[in-house]
Amino acid sequence: MMFNVTESIDLLIQEEIRCFKLMEEERDQKDVCERSWDGLLCWPPSRPGAAYLPCFEELHGIKYDTSQNATRWCHPNGTWANYSNYTKCSDLGKPAIEFEDGVEVTTMIYSIGYGLSLVALCLAVYIFIYYKELRCLRNTIHTNLMCTYILADFMWILNYSLQISVQTDFVPCVLLVILLHYFHLTNFFWMFVEGFYLYMLVVKTFTQENIKLRVYLAIGWGAPVLIVITWWIARFITDEQRSDSQIVMDPFQKGCHWMMPNMTDWIYQTPAIIVLVINLMFLVMIMLVLITKLRSATNVETQQYRKAAKALLVLIPLLGITYILFIVGPSKGPYYANLYEYVRSILISTQGLMVALFYCFLNTEVQNTVRHHLIRWKEARDIGVRRLYSKHEACTRIRGESTASEATTLTLGYSGAHRNTNGPTANTIRASVSPCLDTPEHAV
Repeated sequence: MMFNVTESIDLLIQEEIRCFKLMEEERDQKDVCERSWDGLLCWPPSRPGAAYLPCFEELHGIKYDTSQNATRWCHPNGTWANYSNYTKCSDLGKPAIEFEDGVEVTTMIYSIGYGLSLVALCLAVYIFIYYKELRCLRNTIHTNLMCTYILADFMWILNYSLQISVQTDFVPCVLLVILLHYFHLTNFFWMFVEGFYLYMLVVKTFTQENIKLRVYLAIGWGAPVLIVITWWIARFITDEQRSDSQIVMDPFQKGCHWMMPNMTDWIYQTPAIIVLVINLMFLVMIMLVLITKLRSATNVETQQYRKAAKALLVLIPLLGITYILFIVGPSKGPYYANLYEYVRSILISTQGLMVALFYCFLNTEVQNTVRHHLIRWKEARDIGVRRLYSKHEACTRIRGESTASEATTLTLGYSGAHRNTNGPTANTIRASVSPCLDTPEHAV
């Protein structure tokens, strides 16, 4: 028998009407959550805590196991949670597989990974902004990429924290989704900027200086604005064309329905995929140039391979190649699916952490700059202590030798100035710090 969509929707509408009639008869009940329609089931008045209802017998022509229960939480203040849990309602035509534990573990991995990335990225951005010696085009591009990671990771954490409590018709729901997609896209476009800059620096050696920072800023921050606006308009139009009953028919919908998959999502997903493909091409061409240069050098063959592998390892997170590895997952077996999700969540959530490690904390240029600033700070502190001691000694001598106070003061002043010249001066230290150079050797 063919499944009739119209008939299924009519049945749901009839159940909804029946539920609303019962709601009118049961008004003004105290200390309970009042009767509520969630789009699939009519939840009766319930006391605070978990409420249970048998799973629906049939939905969209698919038979479900009615021996299992759907659950919904009733808050102590007499309000229902914004979503019902239908994960126990399994299709009788398929073997019931429990994925709840896998989802919880994956979510925990994402939360820990994004949290660690946020801390590392914030510290790395502070270092690049604070130390003037590190200000150059290359590090400015790195800083913008790290900022997109910070914003995207923060939006993921914020979305995870709020998506359950946000109403489906609430304005912050739409704003949250728009910002999430925008910052996610800026992350991909700044990966493209990194790949394009490296390609121009390594492959097209004499043309990279012609491209100004404002061009990179327009690509990284400006282009995603146009894409997200286009997506928002298309999504708004498609939602307007759907009825309210169609919007709430998804049994696994939680909170903001704008988070649910939609055909319009390809508007912002396609540019991201294109960026990844282009960056993969950049990576291949950059590696070919690097391997050619390594072979022309006099290094031992093993060292050449080691350097090439190191360059490849460093460039993979910078260009977002990690995402390409997880475009398609395993389609058979829950064990492999969960294992795939675990590995994917670890690598994706820590990608920002890897960028901060490779391009800031483990970078020799950054380490030398921080080290020299620490030396200057220690010397300035030591000179301050010596000056304080010299002033104290001068005052003591002035009291004892009042007849020659002027000569003594001049002598001590000269002596103090002579003492300050011990050890390397600030100019010497400043000269020893290598400048921020935009060269292929420093970029990779």
